[in-house]
Amino acid sequence: MTLRSRIAAVASLSVALAVIAAAIGLYVAVRSDLRGEIDSALLARARTFPTGPAPSAGAAPAGGPAGGSYPGVDAGGPRSNDGSASGGDRSRPDGLPGSIQPAPFGAASGYVQFISRTGVVYVPSGQGASPTRIAITGLDRRIAARGTGSSLTDRSVKATRLRVLTAGTGPGGALLIARPLTEVERELSRLLLILALIGGGGIVLAALLGTLVARTALAPIARFTRSTETLTGSLDLSRRLEVEGRDELARLAESFNGTLDALERSVQAQRHLIADASHELRTPISSLRANIQILGEADRLPAEEQEGLRRDIVEELDELTALVGDVLELARGAEEQGPADDVRLDELVQGAVQRARRRSDLRFEIDLEPTVVSGQGDRIARAVSNLVDNARKWSPDGGTVEVSVKDGVLAVRDHGPGFQEADLPFVFDRFYRAQDARKLSGSGLGLAIVRQAAEACGGFVEAQNAPGGGALLRVGFGRQLELPGPADAGTDAEAVGEA
Repeated sequence: MTLRSRIAAVASLSVALAVIAAAIGLYVAVRSDLRGEIDSALLARARTFPTGPAPSAGAAPAGGPAGGSYPGVDAGGPRSNDGSASGGDRSRPDGLPGSIQPAPFGAASGYVQFISRTGVVYVPSGQGASPTRIAITGLDRRIAARGTGSSLTDRSVKATRLRVLTAGTGPGGALLIARPLTEVERELSRLLLILALIGGGGIVLAALLGTLVARTALAPIARFTRSTETLTGSLDLSRRLEVEGRDELARLAESFNGTLDALERSVQAQRHLIADASHELRTPISSLRANIQILGEADRLPAEEQEGLRRDIVEELDELTALVGDVLELARGAEEQGPADDVRLDELVQGAVQRARRRSDLRFEIDLEPTVVSGQGDRIARAVSNLVDNARKWSPDGGTVEVSVKDGVLAVRDHGPGFQEADLPFVFDRFYRAQDARKLSGSGLGLAIVRQAAEACGGFVEAQNAPGGGALLRVGFGRQLELPGPADAGTDAEAVGEA
């Protein structure tokens, strides 16, 4: 199911539930109101008998005195064989009337029965021909026996639904008044049909409107999708999406454009790396090929020249191996790969300086504060070694190299020629070699590896000319951590030694 279909379905379902809930609420309210009118009419009719209670819904009316007169009621009437009053007897010993008169002005009178305290049912005359007697229940008998209390119930007589009020009349027993629910149920059926038609039409209309709203709301997303498909299909990373407004789609377009910017930079950097690596590899490979071809004709060369060719081949292979290693290191990128460890920066610097001392006749002045940084030990060690080797390469014979670690920052200064002002912005670029550096061995990747290692730790690199001459390189490897306790010192030393 598409997003447009889901939105239309959810909108339609929401409206359908709202319509159904409103229809049910309206139906219940109208039903309660209509039945309440019936109950009110029954209670009002019962109040026309003053010797009985003045009943109210759910309340037990107080009993009245025995005997007395009933407005609209005749006091006698002969009994039938089953105990029902048949009218005409006005001297009934229990005081129950024998006939009743309709309510004034054509008001609804209801169907009336009297129940004696002994449970005998009397049907007063004056209620039309052949009245049908309503069967009494146990609750009716208890109300008649007490002469107090009331109840409202639904009953059926010959498929006719009735609303029945039973109310105590004191010593006379109980009064039973019934009204048919035919008109109420007819109105409720009509109302139910109307609500069903309106609800069905509302649901259909909601479905149509939901589809229209979903299509309108998702139109910008459809355009955005077509634009992104065009970009990915053409692989033109220079194109960007148009950003209009400040809504969520505008933010999404800005985010997508930012992703394209990063992707374009990554692709360009990859192309530059491949092009630069190919250029740098071409020289040693060409030299190797020439030397190997010459060595293939070694029978015509003196032994000294053959030995020199072999040494050149070995040196060129070493240079080629170092270049390939530097390229692979740069290919790792500035992102952390693998978990970060706590690294003793001062101990790594100490080890790099000791190796440099063995390879040269330089004098190293060191000032190292115990420092712990977070990162990958091998990358940081490679960066430190590159910095020290760079200073060693540019220092004059017997010169001095100053190395310090303070506040988590490694600073290396040599007393060589320093940087040309035009070269300073490009010192840490890949394969960049100053004019004076091209006569020295190297690939131009050493300081680029330093910057990449620093950025992987969240640090920085700086290059400048030192006061008094020489180059000063400063590198930070991110936030400085607390030094480990005595119990952890042995473990850290072993880790540094392995690195």
